[in-house]
Amino acid sequence: MYAVDSNQGAFSVSEVLASLWSIDRERVHIRAEHVGGGFGGKGACGPQVILGSMASERFGRPVRVVMTRAQVFEATASRPPTDQLVRMGADADGRLRAIHHRPAYALSPLAEYIEWCTEQAKILYAAPAIRTQLTAVPLDILPPASMRGPGATPGSFALESAIDEVAERLDIDPLELRLRNQPTVGPVSGLPFSSRRLVSCLREGARRFGWAARDRRPRARREGPLLIGSGMASTSFSAGVFPSTASITAEADGTFTVSIGASDIGTGARTALTAVAADALGVGTERIRIRIGDSDLGMAWGAGGSRGTTSWSFAITEAAGKLRESMGGPARPVTATVDTTTMIDYQPGRERQTFSAVFAAVAVDPATGEVRVRRLLGMFAVGRVINPLLARSQVIGGMIMGLSMALHEESVRDPRTGRQTNGDFAGYHFAAHADVPDVEADFVPDYEPQDPSGFNGLGEIGTAGTAAAIANAVWHATGTRQRILPIRLDRVLEPADPGEPDAA
Repeated sequence: MYAVDSNQGAFSVSEVLASLWSIDRERVHIRAEHVGGGFGGKGACGPQVILGSMASERFGRPVRVVMTRAQVFEATASRPPTDQLVRMGADADGRLRAIHHRPAYALSPLAEYIEWCTEQAKILYAAPAIRTQLTAVPLDILPPASMRGPGATPGSFALESAIDEVAERLDIDPLELRLRNQPTVGPVSGLPFSSRRLVSCLREGARRFGWAARDRRPRARREGPLLIGSGMASTSFSAGVFPSTASITAEADGTFTVSIGASDIGTGARTALTAVAADALGVGTERIRIRIGDSDLGMAWGAGGSRGTTSWSFAITEAAGKLRESMGGPARPVTATVDTTTMIDYQPGRERQTFSAVFAAVAVDPATGEVRVRRLLGMFAVGRVINPLLARSQVIGGMIMGLSMALHEESVRDPRTGRQTNGDFAGYHFAAHADVPDVEADFVPDYEPQDPSGFNGLGEIGTAGTAAAIANAVWHATGTRQRILPIRLDRVLEPADPGEPDAA
């Protein structure tokens, strides 16, 4: 079986098809060399591949499957809606004593899925008592799926909105409250952090943003009829390394062919992996040829969970070391292959996370409810940065997606059928060029020499935290909390009941 598809992991798709057709995986060849965007909806074997294989088998000829935009909305699924309750207790001096985060999310009876909204509550702040409860609510809807920053993105909206309210109640600067409650080890696990540079992100971001000049009082600043506000949020996203197989061949002409079942979903994986291989082999990038996006290249973690580049780079680095040990003979092709599965199994237990601090400035028209984001600034701690240009592009794109989540994106479902009714770009609004403000992103020095590669993924940390920073800025401008996303015009004019649970 042979298929050309747009997915985030060719090897895993080949495994699914082999299982469905009860054939050996080696008989399934999937190519996904050119994917386009991939934010989670292409993370699994899509129905278009399964239906295409069925049609091809039925008619005995190659087939092409093309979906309409409405079909794409349904076939690739979406982030599940959540209803979240956050409770916090603190001393008068701003020391957190308890955190309780209880999200509920919608689940389809057709497929299992977990939206891990509670992870930041176990990582970001030190408190003697931390309790998390995650509840799945079965509904007659299509199965949800991972979307950029699954769990962390909606979870941070609730958690970071709540800690902003604590700062308001205690009359403490939101930045200072966060700084006072930084843990030295995992608050729940007790494990040491592989690296934690969140304080650096907070302090440097505040300095660049001019946070010290901010008047803490809401509705304190106006520009004509507009209400001006600023807000912030911090967040984390889990990092780590997953098993992958990489092969490197030293060709007779002095070049090197690197083969790994990676996937480039617009992240610049080809460029990054070329640089990693060149560095590991001690040669120039012009001598490296990268082969990716093919299930025949062996098992590899897909492009997802902010673990793709890290996992692939670890495998490439190990294969390069093995190759260098075997070189030195006559000029002929020499290949070294490494599977990192057993190497990862023996890594010591640590809390491995990426961190960020996001600052936002907004202008709100109290007559119309329109919210305009004027400035976004993000500081990120993601380990060693391979390519600063690509890395900055990734986190800026994530911040823009967070802005879109905060102000625009909303799925509307028919209550009778559970199906989406705005499955096109006319009804499903998202941020356009005119909605995107001055966006700045940078990285703090962050390198952990004990880690396999010294760097972490950064595809999702840019999205998580941005919506909360914008919502907190809207409160600072208007004096009312926004507990439901997106922050539509009508919700600004008629805010939700303060007693209602946070929803994302």
